[in-house]
Amino acid sequence: MKAGNLDRQVSFERKAEEITETGATLETWETFLTVRAEVRDLMADQVTLDLGEGEKATRVFVIRWTPATITTDDRVTYKGQSYDIRQIVELDRRGGLQITGAAV
Repeated sequence: MKAGNLDRQVSFERKAEEITETGATLETWETFLTVRAEVRDLMADQVTLDLGEGEKATRVFVIRWTPATITTDDRVTYKGQSYDIRQIVELDRRGGLQITGAAV
């Protein structure tokens, strides 16, 4: 993995729960990791929406290996857009991670 290819900044977020003053539970997303990444457009998946057909942007984020645990329950944020993590592939042994995400 060439350092020059890691020219974008992405953040990884994890779902958290807050209790409001009224006692209600509010789900929020908290950033737990910000790293440099290579960002690739993969394709536009056809998805069926409630009101018809639409397209969902899919991107691949390549990052250096990190000791932080990243799961498919987390999401990636890049340029203000959030992506649900669909797949995580380890490149070599601790060489890096290739993360596929679909726009939310």
